[in-house]
Amino acid sequence: MDSYLIQVNSCGDHAPLLDVHLKNNGNGISLGKVKGRKPRWAVRASEMSKKTFNPVRAIVDSMKVEPNPKKAMISLSLGDPTVFGNLPTNDEVTRAVKEVLDSGRYNGYAPSVGYQSCREAVAAYYNCPEAPLKAQDVILTSGCSQAIELALAVLANPGQNILVPRPGFSLYKTLALSMGIEVKLYNLLPEKAWEIDLEHLESLVDEKTACIIVNNPSNPCGSVFSKSHLQKILEVASRQCVPILADEIYGDMVFADCKYEPIATLSTNVPILSCGGLAKRWLVPGWRMGWILIHDRRDIFGNEIRDGLLRLSQRILGPCTIVQGALERILHRTPPEFYHNTLSILKSNADLCYAALSAIPGLQPVRPAGAMYLMVEIEMEHFPEFENDVEFTERLISEQSVFCLPATCFEYPNFFRVVITVPEEMILEACSRIQEFCEMHYQGAEGAQDLECDK
Repeated sequence: MDSYLIQVNSCGDHAPLLDVHLKNNGNGISLGKVKGRKPRWAVRASEMSKKTFNPVRAIVDSMKVEPNPKKAMISLSLGDPTVFGNLPTNDEVTRAVKEVLDSGRYNGYAPSVGYQSCREAVAAYYNCPEAPLKAQDVILTSGCSQAIELALAVLANPGQNILVPRPGFSLYKTLALSMGIEVKLYNLLPEKAWEIDLEHLESLVDEKTACIIVNNPSNPCGSVFSKSHLQKILEVASRQCVPILADEIYGDMVFADCKYEPIATLSTNVPILSCGGLAKRWLVPGWRMGWILIHDRRDIFGNEIRDGLLRLSQRILGPCTIVQGALERILHRTPPEFYHNTLSILKSNADLCYAALSAIPGLQPVRPAGAMYLMVEIEMEHFPEFENDVEFTERLISEQSVFCLPATCFEYPNFFRVVITVPEEMILEACSRIQEFCEMHYQGAEGAQDLECDK
């Protein structure tokens, strides 16, 4: 009986895939023993997951510190206006959702970009002569975070770069790095109420720059750009032919002495993807309703970016249909008094916090003009026993049970961020404890120098 051996030769370090023995038994050739690669478990995390890094979580989770058990914890760290119950959404908003839920008409799948009627409602709400919008210019998303993710994914390829504010919302970097997109940080200037250092911004643009992220009003700064400053930002983008991704989730959340200008209303030639949602202004971050507004009056994006957003939106099946069903009523029937009352509370808290912290030696708060935050500089030379803002805020927790986010989370060391959505009495108590903490550890010029010499 004849026998034949067919072997798939190995190549380099790879083992042969098959050893096949063919046997001739006189009645034809039959398949003999087949030796394949030995099965083994080899489950590994993806490269994308390995590149995903949230600096806030990394820093906060590494802060192994227990609060002072003699003092109730006051958390001024989380940008969620619902935590303490002092800022509820409007009754009209909740009624709209209840009625949609009871109707049973929005329990199925919606188009990935959102219901047409809902896109029309958003377009009508934001439409204005300076920046006209139609339903096809609106993509509904699962919160503003997904809007930012889709906008980044459609504008930038791996190997390209985006320009991101410093200090800035950490999610920009988290998303970009996971996609293989380089992040270049441009500086904001605390001495100019956190305006952009325009010269520095423009110096970072190169042939691989895919977009500029502009966050206005700002998290973490609480700043609001003036019309003239926004026009200067647009001039940079126009000169360099770089589109803008505008994070405007805090749009219209500005205090009475300030005016919010959507950046798209100030330009006809720079294409802009504006990201927003219900989370902050309507005080419902958990409802996960966001949107992208496409402003492209010179047809620079053309169909390519629109088609790209449509395809990317099909990776999941869009935002919550119940909230979509209530969206038109939420946008068009929420009473103006609701917005006014919310801003009145935030402005009062901001003023109280700014005044209290300004009186503390060693701290330099920057007055906010909107959003829900206030940034505070730590004059580290007067607190020489602390290495940095992370250590400063850790000790503030352990001694005073007050939790503020170190601004290292926002790529801006030696500051910390205060959330101003907490009840007034809590703001006052927190500021009193911060004062006590700083008085305990503050060193004048001579004391600080002596302590440095002792190290």
